[in-house]
This record gives sequence, structure tokens and C-alpha cells, in this order.
Amino acid sequence: MDTSTKEFKHCNLIKVSGRVDSSTATKFSQALEANFDRGVYKLVIDMSDLEYMSSAGFRALLAAQRNCKRYNRGEVLLAAVPVRIQEALDLAGFTELFKTYKEPLEAVGSL
Repeated sequence: MDTSTKEFKHCNLIKVSGRVDSSTATKFSQALEANFDRGVYKLVIDMSDLEYMSSAGFRALLAAQRNCKRYNRGEVLLAAVPVRIQEALDLAGFTELFKTYKEPLEAVGSL
């Protein structure tokens, strides 16, 4: 799993690629939390190159969403979610917790 962060004026775009599973979820979580340390609570997660995400990855997303929404500071948006991961999000009931967008820049523009 690899992550890269692109900073915009109002939010950060985090591109995640590869597999987020139990062995890489901690690294994914740390990449999300690094934004909080810099005071950035509006995040867009670009999942276009993501191959797989386990429940550990979903928990990291949920923790980030809770942290961002605390005190109405911001939120986590998902962009370019692959079909199989979208189906898993639907089954887990996460689609109500995250706004999803087809394109990352569309999500960035909404913030």
C-alpha cells in the first residue's frame, strides 16, 4: 500500500493505492492522522488505484471521519471508489457515513 498527499487551499487529497489490509491499515491510519497534526480536517480519499480494503481499512476510515466531524471541523469524502469496494461499503452500512464522488477533483471542489 502506498499513499500520497496533495495539499489544496481548503483540503488535502490523499491518494491510496494497492491493498489496505490488516498489515497495512496502521500505515493508512497514520497517513490520515498526519493531516490532523497539521490542522487539516477536510480530506478527500482518492481510491482509484485501490485494489482491496479489509475491515481494518474501513475502521481507519471510520476513525478518521469521527475525528474530522468532531466539533464540526470537517469531513472525509471518498472519490473514485472501485465497484467491489463500494459493494463492501454498502454491505457494512458505511455509505450513509461517507459522501462519495466519481472524480477526486469533484470532491475537492465540493469542500
